[in-house]
Amino acid sequence: MTPTSPSFTHAMTLQRATDGSDGSGGPVFTGDLSPHWTIGPKIHGGVMLSLCAKAAHQAVTGDTGTAEPIAVSANFLWAPDPGPVELVTAVRKRGRQVSLVDVELRQGVGDTKRTAVRAAITLGTPEHHVPPLLSVNPVQGMSVEPPPEVEPIGPGHPLAEINHLAAGCDIRPDLSGLRSDRGEAPTSRIWVRPRDEAPDALFALTCSDISMPVTFAVQRRGWAPTVQLTAYLRGQPADGWLRVLCTTTQIGQDWFDEDHIVVDCEGRIVAQSRQLALVPAP
Repeated sequence: MTPTSPSFTHAMTLQRATDGSDGSGGPVFTGDLSPHWTIGPKIHGGVMLSLCAKAAHQAVTGDTGTAEPIAVSANFLWAPDPGPVELVTAVRKRGRQVSLVDVELRQGVGDTKRTAVRAAITLGTPEHHVPPLLSVNPVQGMSVEPPPEVEPIGPGHPLAEINHLAAGCDIRPDLSGLRSDRGEAPTSRIWVRPRDEAPDALFALTCSDISMPVTFAVQRRGWAPTVQLTAYLRGQPADGWLRVLCTTTQIGQDWFDEDHIVVDCEGRIVAQSRQLALVPAP
């Protein structure tokens, strides 16, 4: 793959810079995030979340271990630009069932690097591919594949100027649930899959922050920076479309919450998230 490849696999590529033997507590990795993975001019939050999870996994297991990220809790300090990033890990626990790793995603030059994301990642054995004991799955009402009337983000789409992820994945959002005249709780339904490759758990994690802000429903359509996001990875997705349902409990004057549920083509919940974000200015 070339350095300008829009593939998700390329975006998740990390190089080991140090092995942690200098007393830092864990290895340091470097990555390079291209403009293909931006919202406006800034790197997409879900992509940074997934990159932190990838660094945590490699810090504990290398590329071959069985422990996978199962929970990620991140604070977003500021929004970095496309380009090189550094991921500094600190392994807090290596356990037989659960391991804990802190990751800081930094950007800058030399001693001027600033931390953009601070994440705590829990790693363990993913859910087995068996029926759950109980599942309340509100996404089951969505068709497995996007309906013909739901257009992909691309040339001419109202979101094409700000959402650049369409270079690396096919995103088909249903905007009808975010109309302010519906008189119902706002919802966003999205069908998404990576281009030219199967979705993996990290892509499902990225999709747990894939929706346009629910503040569209109250005519606040500007920059809505995420401050804190916690996500759970429930399993490895099957090859096919991922269905995403985004909801909210309250849009305040200053803060709003946003929940995502991500379901694969077999109807299995593969990721969930809740975030707290700032309401865009009028």
